[in-house]
Amino acid sequence: MRFIDLFAGIGGFRQGFEKAGFECVFSCEIDSKCREVYAHNFGEIPFPDISTIDPADVADFDVLVAGFPCQPFSICGKKLGFEDTRGTLFFEICKIVKVKQPKVIILENVKHLIHHDKGNTLKVIIASLEDLGYSVSYKMLNAKDFGIPQHRERIFIIATKGKLFDFSRLKTKFPPRLREFLDETGNFEILDKSEYTLIEYPRKQDSGLLFVGYRNKGTWKTGVRPNTEHLSRVHRQPNRIYSVDGVHPTIPSQETSGRFFIYFPDRDIVRKLTLKECYRLMGFPEDFKSYPIAGESYKQIGNSVCVPVVRAIAQEIV
Repeated sequence: MRFIDLFAGIGGFRQGFEKAGFECVFSCEIDSKCREVYAHNFGEIPFPDISTIDPADVADFDVLVAGFPCQPFSICGKKLGFEDTRGTLFFEICKIVKVKQPKVIILENVKHLIHHDKGNTLKVIIASLEDLGYSVSYKMLNAKDFGIPQHRERIFIIATKGKLFDFSRLKTKFPPRLREFLDETGNFEILDKSEYTLIEYPRKQDSGLLFVGYRNKGTWKTGVRPNTEHLSRVHRQPNRIYSVDGVHPTIPSQETSGRFFIYFPDRDIVRKLTLKECYRLMGFPEDFKSYPIAGESYKQIGNSVCVPVVRAIAQEIV
């Protein structure tokens, strides 16, 4: 089956779908740095601007995939549907769907889409796809249910011609320990012991969370749970330390908006995840070529989709 890859980023959807035997016939991504990474790994430069695409020029395809940006819709009264999407990037998807009428549409977004604009955004998306002749279902999927030790929840909206997509058919897999995805040797960023205090928290969803925050100029005493309220305000996210035997939280899209560190009890060190490990925790292959600037590359992988999740979906629509 053939698919097109919209808002492609660095190609997470493509990785998963090609592994499931699909052929990509068109891709689109506006970010020049992401296009560069995409080209290095897939041998083609994505079309830059979705708003300038003539759907008639796109090769025929069976499946449309897109990790589109979340935008609010203007809704007048109770009117919902295709016309309300004008002026948004989702409307660009609808324009292509209206002309090409693919068998399946798969959209991915952050979990907060459900509550975005008081739920109106999701309502318009569903109504618009239904107006175009599709049956629409959606579900929150977590990477940790697909063999990846990362707690990463994303909403997937699947529109099909005919009966609803059955999410219960997806093959899930219990995640291994985080340590199985980490390197034993490398150029690691290791925290000085004066910068943290390990305090084990009650485990939640096998997160392995040990400590939130860091010592601040010696004002926090060893063994005393720190007050991280001000950290959350100032740094948006507090620094967090997780056990190597737990499940890692969501890899953030901004490398500087709060860091996640891993504690290795056998070596008694705390270190930051390497870029390679972040790619591994998103299901990308070992030979994937990342962007040469680390900060940008951390951002790109944090914005990507988890490959094993989309591969599991692809395997159920073949």
